[in-house]
Formats: sequence, C-alpha cells, structure tokens
Amino acid sequence: MKKTLILFQLLVVSIGLNAQSILPKVNPPALASIKESDLKKDLYALADAHFKGRSGGSIDELKAAMWIGEMYREIGLKPAGDDGTYFQYFNIWRNRINHQSTIQINNQSLKWWSEVAVAQMANCNINAPILYVNKDDIAGLSVENVKGKVIAMEADPAMYNPAVSLPTWRYARSVQARYGNPLIAKGALAIVFVADEIGEQTWEDASANFKRGAYEVDGGPAMSITNTVPVIWVRSTAKNVLQKGDAFLKANIIIEQYDYPSVNIIGKLEGTDPKLSKEYLLYSGHTDAHGIRNPVNGDSIYYGADDNASIDVAMFAIARAFKKNPSKRSVLFVIHGAEERGLLGSKWYAGHSTVPINNIVTVLNADMIGRNHPDSAAVLGTQSPHKNSSELVDMLYQANFEGPQFKLDTLWDKPSHPEGWYFRSDHLPYARLGIPSLMFTTLLHPDYHTPLDNAERIDYAKLKKMTDWMYRLGWKVANAPKRPAKETGFKLER
Repeated sequence: MKKTLILFQLLVVSIGLNAQSILPKVNPPALASIKESDLKKDLYALADAHFKGRSGGSIDELKAAMWIGEMYREIGLKPAGDDGTYFQYFNIWRNRINHQSTIQINNQSLKWWSEVAVAQMANCNINAPILYVNKDDIAGLSVENVKGKVIAMEADPAMYNPAVSLPTWRYARSVQARYGNPLIAKGALAIVFVADEIGEQTWEDASANFKRGAYEVDGGPAMSITNTVPVIWVRSTAKNVLQKGDAFLKANIIIEQYDYPSVNIIGKLEGTDPKLSKEYLLYSGHTDAHGIRNPVNGDSIYYGADDNASIDVAMFAIARAFKKNPSKRSVLFVIHGAEERGLLGSKWYAGHSTVPINNIVTVLNADMIGRNHPDSAAVLGTQSPHKNSSELVDMLYQANFEGPQFKLDTLWDKPSHPEGWYFRSDHLPYARLGIPSLMFTTLLHPDYHTPLDNAERIDYAKLKKMTDWMYRLGWKVANAPKRPAKETGFKLER
C-alpha cells in the first residue's frame, strides 16, 4: 500500500503539478460537516417513488424542484432565482410525430414504433426510390450519387464498444453520427437504417425514446425542424426488400409542437471578501430523471438515484459546509431542469443567468457520482480539447491528492471516446462560453437509465468521497486570490 501511494504521488507530479503545488495538505474548514448519513437520507428522499422519476417538463419534476427549494431554505441558502425566489422557470418545446403521419415501403404501410421508428424528425412528404448501399461504399459516394436520393443501409457497430457503451437508444445515434450525417451532408433526401443485431437488441428502448420526440428551449436549433432530413429505422426483416434495388419510400411525416414548463433551482451564499464576493463559484446538477418508462423486472419508475440525485444531495452537503464556513467568493448552487431533454436548463441559465455571467469564475458540474469501483473516478475537462483551464485542473489534482486519491480514468474525456460524454452534461453550455468548467463522474453502469438506478444501489461511502473532493476543489477556487485562468485557444472539437 505504501509503495502504491508513493507511485500515485509521483503520477500526480508527472501530470503537471510541482512540489510546491501539492504541499502542504490542507483540509477545508467544514469538511467534517459532510456526513454520509445526510447524503443517504437526502438521496432516499429525492429518489423516492413519490416523485415518479422526475421526468423533465412534468408535474413530477416541478414537485421535486419545490422539494429542492425547501432544502435550500432549510440549509440557509439565499434565493437567487427570479422574483426573489429560488426558481427560474422556462418553457421547453416538444416536437413529436403526429399520429396521422405515415411511412410506406413499396406501398406497404409500416406500424409506428414496432416496425418503423424515426430517430431524426422532419416535416416532409417524400415519394422517391431507395438506393441501398453497403457501409464500405459510403466513403466513395459523391454528392451526385447521393443528392436528392433516399439512402438505405444496414446499421453497423463500427466503433461501438459494449465494454464502455451501454446498448440503449444511443446506439442509433452513434450509427447516425458515423454513417448518416456524412450522407446528409452530401444532400441525401432521407436515410433509412436497417436494424442489425444491436439495433434489434436496442429497438424497444430506442423507439420509446424517439416516440417522445425532441425538445428545445426558445431560440434553440431544434425549434425549427422544417429543413432537417428524416432518419428512419426499420426492422431487420426489411433488409431483403431494400436490397433488391427497386424499393420505394413514401413518407408523410407531420410534426406537432407544444410547450411544457421546467425550472432551474438557484441558491447562493454570499462571499466574505468585499471584492471577491462579486464573483461566483457555481456548483451544477440536474433535477430530472426519466420518469415512467419501459418496465424492468416489473418496475417502471426510473428513479434516477445516481443520475442525478447523487450530485443533488452532494450539493446540499457542500452547501451546508460553505454555510458553516463561508468563502471569500460567493457560491451559487444551480440544479438545472430538463437536462435529460438536452441540457435545456443549463442552456437557459447560461443565456439568462441571474448573476452577471462574466462574474462566474468556475463551474463544477457532476453527473453520476455514486457507483462503480470505490477507488476510481473520472473528471471530464482535464485534457485537450476539453480542458479550458490548466490552473483549474491543477487545483483538481491537488484536491484529489489531499483527499480521496482516486485513480482517475482518462479514457472518457478523450474526443475519440464513442460515448462523447463531455457533450452530454450541464457544464457544456458554460464551457462553450469559455468559463472554466469540469464534470465529475464515477461513470456509467448497467443500471443507467433503468429502474435499477435506485437508492439501494448507491455506494454511500464513495458518494461521500466524491462530495468531499468537490468541496475541497470548490474551497480552493472560492478562496484563491485570482480566478482560474482560461486556456488560450480553447476550442471544442464540435
């Protein structure tokens, strides 16, 4: 064990810290106030069946938000939302396929969601032949070969690694990103994917998600879907018909749009320094989970204990610590609405912040921090092109060295990782604004986005270690003489 610790210390130094930056070890003053028992009590309450999975844009999400606001009040946070409250309401717009829409192949109508699913919607009326291609042919297809045509192909799991990518609806998205989007860029009229073995395995989950449609906030890119290209999935049994070379697609897709309310919950603690208190450290989480969906083992409530009640209750614990011993800078605690709908709450807050956006010096976001091996974790935003502050990353490593000494997984932060998880949590809208931002996580697990993500399966000792680490880093940021410097030339790969 001693040898392992020495090797870990050397590793910390090797990734960019000098000896002065890791010594002496310093514990934040209120570290002892973070208690495993509080985390467990709060998480069982938030991930309870009472909130029915807290689906974004539902009454259940709003009920959970009211409960979170009451927790803020009990902790002693000041309201930092709209109109002197903890709440910032916003509309989320839902686009979904109207029941009068039809899709036919060779004049044979396909049954919605059991025989055909639409992964990317578009208002369209298509009557055109289908060109079937093999995956190996796609790179050689010219614009002239593709433009104005319906292109069909069998899905292919290239770059899909079941060891790191769970078989969910995101498989369809990965296939589209690899094969469909290049064809769309060349002018394809529509894309038809034939489900392969993994496509069949994930069909029920994928079709349930696509049936719900797409969501956006006012002004977002998905507000208008008139000019997008439809991406259609059919079952594997359709392959022979499509391969014959004479298949024909008739698609009349009608999109309906309507809005729901969602809400961000914002509390703050004022800093003690007359000058630095005008700047803010922002802790970030999200309220919503996936509501009630396909049953697993007889249970249809997607409790969202790890995703993302784990970080919400960690934020409560961190808020209690900062309340006990305030920092020089002010601290914001923002639990966003509708993250699972497409980071909508964080998009909204980043564009409509209740404090001057340029005064937010750092965002510490987290997504799923209570599962997997007790000694491992990951932080996204620590390596280029995702790293937007070397100084913040150095403080992160120092806080890890002083506290939990997690073994850090670096694979998930690489732009080549098939999950692309850096782009799927609430730090992203802030990072796009150039605000130094990190995302803490203990990574995916087989219970992700299922009813099995419940409070009983959380590793509360590990959750406490993650909470301690986030508090340690936040304390450093909130008391540093200077805000973490932005990385020169920071630019995300997409």
